[in-house]
Amino acid sequence: MKLHELSIVKAHTLLKAKEVSSKELTQSVLERIAEVDDRVGAYISVFEEDALKTAEKADKDIAKGCIGPLTGIPLSVKDLICTKGFRTTCGSKILENFYPPYDATVAKKLKEAGAVIVGKTNMDEFAMGSSNENSAFKVTRNPWNLERIPGGSSGGSAASVASNMCLGSIGSDTGGSVRQPASFCGVVGMKPTYGRVSRFGLVAFASSLDQIGPLTKDVSDCALMMNVISGYDPKDSTSVPEDVPDYTASLRQGLKGVVAGIPKEYNSQEGLDPDVYNAVQDAVRKLEELGIECVEVSLPHTEYAVAAYYVIAPSEASSNLARYDGVKYGFRDMSQDDLINMYRTTKSKGFGTEVQRRIIIGTYALSAGYYDAYYGKASQVRTLITDDFRKAFEKCDVILSPVSPTTAFKIGEKIDDPLTMYMLDVFTLSANLAGIPGISVPCGFSKDNLPIGLQIMGKHFNEQVIFKTAFNFEQATRFHERKPGL
Repeated sequence: MKLHELSIVKAHTLLKAKEVSSKELTQSVLERIAEVDDRVGAYISVFEEDALKTAEKADKDIAKGCIGPLTGIPLSVKDLICTKGFRTTCGSKILENFYPPYDATVAKKLKEAGAVIVGKTNMDEFAMGSSNENSAFKVTRNPWNLERIPGGSSGGSAASVASNMCLGSIGSDTGGSVRQPASFCGVVGMKPTYGRVSRFGLVAFASSLDQIGPLTKDVSDCALMMNVISGYDPKDSTSVPEDVPDYTASLRQGLKGVVAGIPKEYNSQEGLDPDVYNAVQDAVRKLEELGIECVEVSLPHTEYAVAAYYVIAPSEASSNLARYDGVKYGFRDMSQDDLINMYRTTKSKGFGTEVQRRIIIGTYALSAGYYDAYYGKASQVRTLITDDFRKAFEKCDVILSPVSPTTAFKIGEKIDDPLTMYMLDVFTLSANLAGIPGISVPCGFSKDNLPIGLQIMGKHFNEQVIFKTAFNFEQATRFHERKPGL
């Protein structure tokens, strides 16, 4: 096995035993990036010089016996997480040359844990998209089939993990943006409970929905990364002062006593691919064999989730993105000689089509005379959806569902049909509206060898039962061991 193919847990064991150095590990990852990223397009920026310096420091720390869970481990970070002195673009022309003067809390925690950040990954502009086709810089391709999308908006992160161009990655999930690309690329992706991981330094899309989460090669790595990035942060007003358990302690055999809910509404969704349906049904049967009890639950307001989300998220986006006016920082259209036209053309040239679409929708929904009819009503629906989950979790410990109604589709196939693209989030965005945690774990493959993910959702701040369920399923099936032939 080549070094870049290692899991985080295995690499940590070898580093601790001094059987491999961080510099060797990092060099292997950087060589892998040089070898395949011109075809995949996972990275916007690669920090080769800085990564090797960090790796050398990690080796010195290890030599002294100072080794944390991520010391010397090469990771990638989605390009909307601020990294001090290193470009953070959000996949947008408007921030093409933005170099943050501070680290996001998550970036700071990774560095304190000794991680080596090798680069920043491509993404849909300002995290708005489900395919990674909305980046201002490039289209990321799925390592399993280079003609297909990797998912979005954390598609660059998922592709970098799946193609072994890092050992793990950090993404963000606003409506499924970690779980869906994880599903499409055959890796593990976790959206934690809202408030579990600090959002300080995360460039905001929709502040009440955004949550940072890890993408990894297996469940053990995911739990390990969650241990590092979780916890209360006084710099984030939405961070919750809840004790953080050791998630790796949840990775034990046995599911006896765990009850899984199967939402009856999810199996009747239009457009559910037969391969996806069959893979998820097989996964449910496997979990029953492993000791889980399955019961039917109802999430009756599911049919309104997409509509509510695509009022709330664009409304918050229109507010958050108002700051990009060409005055304080970022792109400015220098061709204009008066302020109002400079505002107008800066935004028109700086933002892509999808971002402009959502800003317009959100501004309309928040406008005088329409606020109550749109944003107010959508917020009420959100409360009903949250209550649906509360009632469902009275009967079960986890909820099982598909991650996406389809497997990865061809690049360009749906980009001109925004409504169809929005419907791809039907199984994931309810978790963001309710603030509950969820994970995508590989559960099968389609007839044309494309990965399929199983979504496991849990109660607020109960990521442990999700990890336990996912770990037992992973160990019994080993789908995560299949790799793209890139």
